[in-house]
Amino acid sequence: MKAIFKKLSTISVLLVSFNSFSQQSPLSVGWELWYPYQYHNSEQQLTGLDVDIFNAVMSQANLSVTFTELPWKRHLQYIKTGEMDLAMGASHTPDRGSYAYFTLPYRTETVKLYVKKGQLDTIKLNSLADLVNSPYMIGVEGGYYYGKEYQELIKQPKFHAQVNEVIDIEENVKLLLKGHIDGFLVDPVTMKAFVNKYKMQGEFEQHHITIYSDDIYIMVSKKMKDSTLVTKINKAITELKHSGKLDEIISNWTKLQTTSSN
Repeated sequence: MKAIFKKLSTISVLLVSFNSFSQQSPLSVGWELWYPYQYHNSEQQLTGLDVDIFNAVMSQANLSVTFTELPWKRHLQYIKTGEMDLAMGASHTPDRGSYAYFTLPYRTETVKLYVKKGQLDTIKLNSLADLVNSPYMIGVEGGYYYGKEYQELIKQPKFHAQVNEVIDIEENVKLLLKGHIDGFLVDPVTMKAFVNKYKMQGEFEQHHITIYSDDIYIMVSKKMKDSTLVTKINKAITELKHSGKLDEIISNWTKLQTTSSN
C-alpha cells in the first residue's frame, strides 16, 4: 500500500509541476508593421505605442509573451483557431466577439478621411453614405475596422464600388498622389507619423467628415484554456491606469510625434 501511495504521490507532484510549467509558457501574440503603433526601430527592436502599452500590461500581469510578425487578417484567423493567443490594437466587432474575449480598453482610436492638399473643397462629401453614386474613390486597408456605419455601408454594392482596398498606408498614399483615388481612411496618429517619417508635410489635408472614434482592446482567443487570463490582463490595465503609467506611455508617444513634426 505504501508503495502504491508513493507512486500516486510522485504522479501528483509531476502533474503539479507540469501544470505550473504550462502556466508559465509564453503566450503568443502577432504584430504587423503599423507605424507608429508596431514596428522595428533602427536597432531592429520591436517598439511602438501599442507594443509599449502591451509590454507594460504583460509585465504588470506577470505574463510572458512571444511575438510573431504576420498579416492582420491571418492573425485574426489564428486567434479564431487558437494558433495565436492574443492580439493587440484591436477594435471590438460582433464577428470578432464570436471567437475572442476583449479586455478593458487601453486607448481610443479615431479614423479620418485624408485628401491631397488643395483638394479639400472639391471633395463634396458630408458623410460616408454620400460616396454612393458619387465620382469619388476612397482607399482603405484590408482587415481594418472603420466603424459600424462603414461596416453597414460596405455591404451595399454601390458603396463598395467606390472603395479600393490595399495592404497598407504606403499604397494608399501612392494611389492618392497619382490621382487613382480621391482620399483614404486612416487614424491621425498614423498619418502624422507617416508624414514625419517621409517628410511629406503640407502634402495632405484632413476632410471634415467624421468616420468613427472608438476604444481599442487586447483580444484573447476563446480557445485559451486559462479562464483567468482576461481577469489578469484587466487587473493590470486598471492598475496601470490608476498609477498614471498608461497615460505616460501615450503622452510620450504623442510628444514624440509632435516633436518630430517641428
